[in-house]
Amino acid sequence: MDQSHIRNFCIIAHIDHGKSTLADRMLQLTGTISERDMQAQVLDDMELERERGVTIKASAVRMQYTAADGETYEMNLIDTPGHVDFAYEVSRALQACEGAVLVVDATQGIEAQTLANLYMALEHDLELVAVVNKIDLPAAQPDEVAQEIEDLIGLDAADVLQVSAKTGENVPQVLEAIVRRIPPPKGDRAAPTRALIFDSHYDSYKGVIAYVRVFDGVIRRTDTLRMMSTDTELEPVEIGIFNPHMQPTDSLSAGEVGYIATGLKTVRECRVGDTVTLAEGGAPEPLPGYKQAKPMVFAGFYPADNDDYDALRDALEKLQLNDASLVFEPETSQALNFGFRVGFLGLFHMEIIQERLEREYGLDLVATSPSVEYQVVLRNGDVIVITSPADLPDESEIAEIREPWMFIEIFSPEEYIGAIMELVTGRRGEYVSMEYLDAKRVLLKYRIPLAELIVDFYDRLKSVTRGYASLDYHFDSYRPERLVKLDVLVNKQPVDALAMIVHEDEAYRKGQKLVSRLKRLIPRQLFEVPIQAAVGKRVISRANVKALRKDVLAKCYGGDVTRKKKLLEKQKKGKKRLKMIGNVEVPQEAFMAVLRLNDDD
Repeated sequence: MDQSHIRNFCIIAHIDHGKSTLADRMLQLTGTISERDMQAQVLDDMELERERGVTIKASAVRMQYTAADGETYEMNLIDTPGHVDFAYEVSRALQACEGAVLVVDATQGIEAQTLANLYMALEHDLELVAVVNKIDLPAAQPDEVAQEIEDLIGLDAADVLQVSAKTGENVPQVLEAIVRRIPPPKGDRAAPTRALIFDSHYDSYKGVIAYVRVFDGVIRRTDTLRMMSTDTELEPVEIGIFNPHMQPTDSLSAGEVGYIATGLKTVRECRVGDTVTLAEGGAPEPLPGYKQAKPMVFAGFYPADNDDYDALRDALEKLQLNDASLVFEPETSQALNFGFRVGFLGLFHMEIIQERLEREYGLDLVATSPSVEYQVVLRNGDVIVITSPADLPDESEIAEIREPWMFIEIFSPEEYIGAIMELVTGRRGEYVSMEYLDAKRVLLKYRIPLAELIVDFYDRLKSVTRGYASLDYHFDSYRPERLVKLDVLVNKQPVDALAMIVHEDEAYRKGQKLVSRLKRLIPRQLFEVPIQAAVGKRVISRANVKALRKDVLAKCYGGDVTRKKKLLEKQKKGKKRLKMIGNVEVPQEAFMAVLRLNDDD
């Protein structure tokens, strides 16, 4: 098709503002999907996406639309995830487009991820079509939200479209606005071939399937292609378009969006953000902006049954084929035996992966408390990176420990400012600024350590603001801090899976709280079990799990007192021996107790 009749766009929004529903209506109106095949959230094909109502993977679809001017246009829609953990995927999807449809909920107004994705779209110099959705709801305030958009980005409130994606009201106006306002692609079909990979997934028959936007040149079915960052050469098994299911074609030319079935067996060879060109006579320079997705949060995943170790490894390898940002390596723990240290983009990403492992692969997992990546400067000048408290060197070798800090933005109604400030400063947060978006809504900016953010910060934020606040965050810098390793000893044996790195000022409070929790969770034995929290060689808190009492004198009634003494002496020796060789089973709830240390009880 002629480039002037192609429109490449994506839909950006905060979670649950109706992005996938709007995409459904567009597919219906353009006749891309028949009424018989229609279902809610067509582009969200993962069971977990449907259940949670959250887009986890980016997806693409081509639509043919006959506009009011009688011309037929090819529209390539790229549906993007809304959660902050998948911001890199969103940025690649934005780079593949010339325009973006900004969807804002008429009952909620602009929220954190709306703003984050909006700034990203403006950075990529995209043309915006603003849409206020859910105008059919009783609590909708479309005019106020349209004014909010005008105040924020200067787009005339009269140009903001008011629609209901659920009922289909005014959705044709959105399609017309895309044709009129979003420019066609500018690629040169005669130039050396360059195509951007904005997403990928694994198919057991066709290998890695790369989702591509062709910027220059033409990709043909018979061409030998090269990935520019990994220097991998391949002959495509198939190329085609999304309609919305994969439909093979002979070629993809500049301006078009489609897929390449590469036949490659690992997603690592075909990374999101890479440039595809021809092996011979290819482009000398890749497209700008490629960087590897970097995990921010790390946790240990252990099978509840040691026999499932191989099954867990296979499951992680299969998930990694569909998610190149997932990284893992084997690790061992004295308490939990063999498992894996897994890296995630954020806590939501970790939650999704854990749920997929348990559901799709039938595994029963024990997950340790999530931790972050620390930089440790040794006294000899070396800098090492650690992701687990167990890897921290001896105190005497450490010059300083640097921890990652994040820059966060919190949107909230003004009545919750005090509660939010109390929450953030209680987590070592540093105030940056506060600005009013309108008479009732405020934007708070803070810097906060990532370790304080990952455990239950979001849940606490939602509860202190009754669900009205929204949060966006991105990496700020590494800073040297007074950090110590808090060890937990059960029956005088260190349990490495319960160890954590904490701020020196917080060590006593957290140690005491953790010991109290474990005392309630660890079952009683026939001998007394001491639970201790220690920093280095210094024990800072201790509690004893009382022994189960067995009355050895029950059968000894009357008679000489020496008989009783003899029995009690015998029991004392037995208990001493049992204490030396006895093992204490630490239940799974104990590992979860670490996650709830900031609760008030």
